[in-house]
Amino acid sequence: MKYFIIVGERSGDLHASWLVKAILTKDPTAEVIAYGGDMMQAAGAQILSHYKEGAFMGFLEVVRNLPAIIRRMSQCKADIAAVSPDLLILVDYPGFNLKMAAYAKGIGLKTAYYISPKIWAWKKGRIKAIRKFVDHMFVIFPFEVSFYDSLSYQVNYVGNPLVEQIGAYKPVPLDVSSGAFTKLVAFLPGSRSQEVKASEPYILELASAKPEYLFLVTQVDNLPDSTYNEMRGVSNIRLIIDRTYDCLSAADVAIVTSGTATLETALLGVPQVVCYKTSRLSYEIGKRLVDIKYISLVNLIADKVVVTELIQDDYNTANVINHIDSLLHDTEERSKMVAEYQCIREQLGTESASANVANALAG
Repeated sequence: MKYFIIVGERSGDLHASWLVKAILTKDPTAEVIAYGGDMMQAAGAQILSHYKEGAFMGFLEVVRNLPAIIRRMSQCKADIAAVSPDLLILVDYPGFNLKMAAYAKGIGLKTAYYISPKIWAWKKGRIKAIRKFVDHMFVIFPFEVSFYDSLSYQVNYVGNPLVEQIGAYKPVPLDVSSGAFTKLVAFLPGSRSQEVKASEPYILELASAKPEYLFLVTQVDNLPDSTYNEMRGVSNIRLIIDRTYDCLSAADVAIVTSGTATLETALLGVPQVVCYKTSRLSYEIGKRLVDIKYISLVNLIADKVVVTELIQDDYNTANVINHIDSLLHDTEERSKMVAEYQCIREQLGTESASANVANALAG
């Protein structure tokens, strides 16, 4: 079979890379062409366009880059038509991918979605496009099954890919000088430049306010080194490139930008505080459109507050210090959070999400 996969960001590249491996394991003769990233390429996909060319986040950023997005959509349609795959697989990234699904169905192609658009959070009206243009929907959160049931659309829960990825992870000790520091704090600022820039002032303030703590800041290779320049040379900051799980495994506590990383941190058993800040305009627009009680996957899956969320104005140095110090020194609070993590892990179930999708697609 010939597959065409589209992802729009780093986490999609990661999850799709595992799917590519599963597809090629099941069928070594399969051909996988993609709009993806380095991880998918390493897994065996032929990359026609890198996701970095279209990775824009937030209302303002999308508006500013609209001409480039439109050009990319046109090129992607042309590439889909030229490849003429047996199946188009879409991974999250709904603003782009639902348009590609509509185009693909219009030229008679079959479509599948792996990692659902978050229509349970906003833009529920997208269910109309999903019903019309998506032949198979594979979801990765248990609550998505009942949500889609309420909309009379059948989906297949395949497990969460983070469970299999973390299950396969083997820690490699970090080579950091930590002898003079009392605690190790992992800081995960995100994988987009806007997220890193928003968190950078707080990282610097925290390092200054807590010289006795060593801050392990995760750096991603899809961003230029210059993105992190302000943090270089600070005595109690270590930039660790592409070793997020090793940082978390070494840390006593974590400060995590909302997103996939919050669930990764939970599955690795590290107490955390979740932080998020965006432009004032993006935030004001977003809070009027988003219909969810929580921003972290941890709290969404648990359907209650397991981890503290510091959003927008609540995200400040004093609040972060208060919460990480509490997690570092209150053993009862730490134990309670870790116990809740275990409940979440049990809810997620199977460790074979990628293989489950590959088997369903081949069948």
